[in-house]
Amino acid sequence: MRPKWDAEKAKELLKRYQYVLLVLALGVVLMLWPSGEDTGDTAETETAAQTADTSLDDTVADLERRMAQALSRMQGVGETTVVLTVKSGTQLILATDENGDERETVIVSVGSSQQETVTVQEIAPQLQGALVVCAGGGDPEVKLRVLQAVEALTGLSANQISICEGTGGNEE
Repeated sequence: MRPKWDAEKAKELLKRYQYVLLVLALGVVLMLWPSGEDTGDTAETETAAQTADTSLDDTVADLERRMAQALSRMQGVGETTVVLTVKSGTQLILATDENGDERETVIVSVGSSQQETVTVQEIAPQLQGALVVCAGGGDPEVKLRVLQAVEALTGLSANQISICEGTGGNEE
């Protein structure tokens, strides 16, 4: 047999645990309350990150192409391929507003529903190493001139640059 549940016991339990139930109800309401974050912002951030990666790849590829063209015009170098490795991508330093101990990033409105941060400085990608493959890479004099040119163009030190002799064409 099951004991019967009566209204008096229910009222007594409600009165005894009224504050606990109130806190639980408040917690549920707060968890269901919209946080104000739009899911479009997440997609926008991911798109910006992908754009930055693509931009970095394009920047490095353009630098490699320009260096290869310049080096191949040097006497004795011949056909040249340049490969650069990147240590860190482009870094942006954003404008901040300081109020006492608080520091906030400056955001400006662009158009009716868009906002952008204010960039104070953009630091170019930091290179880690360079590989130069050229037809004249076996000649020590050519190798030295190519090494000095790559050091001057990239800011890399000699131990971060490798120069190899290439075949001068596509051999299989």
